[in-house]
Amino acid sequence: MTAALIDELRWRGLVHQITDEAIARSALDDGAAVYIGFDPTADSLHVGSLLQLVLLMHAQRHGNLPIAVLGGGTGMIGDPSGKSKERNLLGEADLQRNSDGLRRQFERFLNFEGETAARMINNLDWLGPQPLITFLRDVGKHFSVNAMVQRDSVRTRIEGREAGISFTEFSYMLLQAFDFLVLWRDHGCRGQMGGSDQWGNIVSGIDLIRREISRSTEAGDDSAAAKGGAFGITSPLITKRDGSKFGKTEEGNVWLDAEKTSPFRFYQFWINADDADVGDYLRYFTFLSRTAIDGILGEHAQSPHRRVAQRRLANEVTAMVHGDDGLALAQRATEVLFGGDLEGLSAAMLEEIFDSVPSSVLPAMDDGGWPVRSFLVGDGRPFASNGEAKKALRAGAVRVNNKRLAPDFGALVTPDSLIDGRLAVVRHGRKRTFLVRADK
Repeated sequence: MTAALIDELRWRGLVHQITDEAIARSALDDGAAVYIGFDPTADSLHVGSLLQLVLLMHAQRHGNLPIAVLGGGTGMIGDPSGKSKERNLLGEADLQRNSDGLRRQFERFLNFEGETAARMINNLDWLGPQPLITFLRDVGKHFSVNAMVQRDSVRTRIEGREAGISFTEFSYMLLQAFDFLVLWRDHGCRGQMGGSDQWGNIVSGIDLIRREISRSTEAGDDSAAAKGGAFGITSPLITKRDGSKFGKTEEGNVWLDAEKTSPFRFYQFWINADDADVGDYLRYFTFLSRTAIDGILGEHAQSPHRRVAQRRLANEVTAMVHGDDGLALAQRATEVLFGGDLEGLSAAMLEEIFDSVPSSVLPAMDDGGWPVRSFLVGDGRPFASNGEAKKALRAGAVRVNNKRLAPDFGALVTPDSLIDGRLAVVRHGRKRTFLVRADK
């Protein structure tokens, strides 16, 4: 149990700020528990949240007890940090469903057995029954509104005349600070980690703990001081080099749930990382050593077109999130994308793999099949004219579901030659691919 966690995070570029490094190192040397909060705004985390899970995994690997706090209470309020407008408030049923989904995901990343067994705690357990008057008297009195409005998350919203900030969201800082106090007092948790946008919330919690230690000491009770001081570590917020938001694609969030984002799409997100970003992502999201990463980046620099770094990144992160089976499926689908065997893949899977290629729908079938011409000529298909199609057929350059078509323009393509009787992947040469769907 050593403070090597800080050194590990620092060389990986995962330390943005530390409140008090001396306290942090001492607490981590003692095997202190650390926590990160996750508000259940959806029933799955996305890759934007993955970094926080990786931070907890690093803590556990270095002998510290990780605590994943489900924001069943704070999720009803909504954190204004990094938000330009107020979130829609979720009902209890939605929050419960989302919390259940997040619990299942935590169990994939953290070890809940052994000396450093992870814990999952729902802050609704203490925020739900907390009387308002008691909360305002014991917690609210320690917070200056003048100081609160200077927090970036609050000031930005106040200055934005169109959105503003409600009292509900304004109170979030107090609730999160109270979370840290409860975790420190009742669960031996001395550290909080999070993104750099959480700095104000973390500092507020540490200040509340410091006041509790001072109050108890003045009253002649040394038990609070014996628990030790608290600390916070923030990681940088990740954006792409072009300034766009990390974890977003044209289709939306890249989720950790395979039902929301398939292993193939997840794999493609990482394998399409920009050369300027891939080194950082290897340090952030994998547990590869510095030597291994330097070797990968060195090999990548010699042959960038091979995308060595992106492939290793995609392999490591996909295996971590979706397991070896999910990685194998993603790799198989990627091979298909570039001409690999289609055997055993469903029409639904192929439609996902080739969703960005031109596509068209065949008319209803006549006389037991469709003429080859129907597959090859027309809008969304490989050829604009019969002449071009015939020339390609004679050259043996056309394949339907990876089977080369004979140069017979009058032949029929029958339903049993389609995937699930309804889909064909038509390729012209190595670089042109089209999807043709049979109209039912």
